[in-house]
Amino acid sequence: MTRILAYRFSAFGDVAMTAPVFREFLEQNPEVEIVMVSRKNFESLFADIPNVIFKGINLDDYKGFFGLNRLANELIKEFNPDLVANLHDVIRTKVLDKIYRRKGLKVLKIDKGKEEKERLTDVWNLNKVQLKKTVERYADVFREMGFEVNLSHRLRPVTNNKSGIGFAPFAQHRGKMLPLEKSYELARILAQKQKVYFFGGGKKETETLERWEREIPNTYSLSGKLSFAEELNKISELELMISMDSANMHLASLMGTRCISVWGSTHPYAGFLGFGQSEDDVVQVEDLTCRPCSVFGDKECYRGDWACLEELDIQKIVEKI
Repeated sequence: MTRILAYRFSAFGDVAMTAPVFREFLEQNPEVEIVMVSRKNFESLFADIPNVIFKGINLDDYKGFFGLNRLANELIKEFNPDLVANLHDVIRTKVLDKIYRRKGLKVLKIDKGKEEKERLTDVWNLNKVQLKKTVERYADVFREMGFEVNLSHRLRPVTNNKSGIGFAPFAQHRGKMLPLEKSYELARILAQKQKVYFFGGGKKETETLERWEREIPNTYSLSGKLSFAEELNKISELELMISMDSANMHLASLMGTRCISVWGSTHPYAGFLGFGQSEDDVVQVEDLTCRPCSVFGDKECYRGDWACLEELDIQKIVEKI
C-alpha cells in the first residue's frame, strides 16, 4: 500500500473540489491510501471515500517555521507517508515541502497556472480562453507521481429519490453575488411551482433567509439549522441546486446534484466550474469584455457599476430549470 500525504488548507470550495478527484483516483489505484490534512471542519467532505484518512488540524496551533516543523514531524510520526502532494502551493505549504524534501521524501505540487490566470483576468485582454480545470490540476499531481488518473467529469447521484430546489444566494465576495433583491424575486418565482430550501450560514445570512421564509410561501430556510453532514445529505436529496460561483456549487457536485451556477466577475474559464456540472447550466452576462476581472471575485469592480451582476436577467435562470 502506497501512502500519500496531501494537504490543502484554503477556502471551503477549493478543498471540496479535491474530494471527487480523490474518489476517482483511488478507485483506479486501489493500492493507494491518501492522508488528507486540512482544516478540522472539512472532515465530512471525505467521510464516505474509501482509502482516505482525514487529519483535521487547527492552523493556529502551528504558527511560523517552528510550528510548521512540528506539524511536519507529527505527520511523519503518525502516518509515515511514501509521497507528499502539495495541493495548495502557498508559503505555508512551501515550507512543509522543504522540510519533507530534507527528510528525503518525494514532494510534488500543484501548478495553479498563476500567469495564465493573470492574463485571463486582465480587463484589456480580449482573447479569453478556457484554462485547465482545477480538478485536472489536482489530478496532475498524482499523474506526476506515476499514477494513472482519468477523471469522468460526471455527476454521481447519491440517491435517485430527489425533490425540491436548493438556493444558496450568498457568496464570500460581492463580485460573485447576485444582488439580493434579484435573488429574492427569483425565490418568489421558483416557490410558485416547487418547494425551495435556502442555504446560508452566519448570523446575518440566517436572519435574511428566515425573513424570506416568512414572506415567501413554499420556502424553508435551513441556514443555521443543520450540521455540515446533515446539510450534505439534504443537498444529495435535491432535484436541483442554484448557487453562486461558491462552495455550494462544489458541495452539489460532491453529492451528485445538478447545479445551476451564477457567475459575475469570475468565469468558468478560470477552471472552477463544479466537478461534473454542465456548462449549459452556467448563467452569466456573456457580452462584457471586462469579464472575468477576478479569479476569486474579491476585486472591486473596475467599471464601478457591477454590470456583470446588475444586468443579469433572472429569467435566464428560470429558463434553465
